[in-house]
Amino acid sequence: MFKLWAKIITDNKIVNQLTYERDEKFTYSHFFNYLTDICEGLDIATPVLLKTHIFNYAKFGMVRFIPRDFAESVDFDKLVIENIT
Repeated sequence: MFKLWAKIITDNKIVNQLTYERDEKFTYSHFFNYLTDICEGLDIATPVLLKTHIFNYAKFGMVRFIPRDFAESVDFDKLVIENIT
C-alpha cells in the first residue's frame, strides 16, 4: 500500500490537493497510471511524464510538474506529488 499527496500550487499557496492511495505495491512502471488518476481527481490535464520526473521521484520522493510539462495551458504554477507513506 502507498499514499501520494498531490498539490496544485499558485503563488506559493496550495489551492487544491488530493491524497491518492492504492492497496497494491508501488511500481514505477505504473507511475503514469497513478498520475492520470490523480489529475482526473484534481480535474486538470495530465502532464507529459519524462524519465527525469520518475528519477526525481525515485531520488527525492517528490516530483514537480510546471506549466511547460503540460500540453494544454494551465492556470497554476506547479503540480507537486509527494510520497507520504
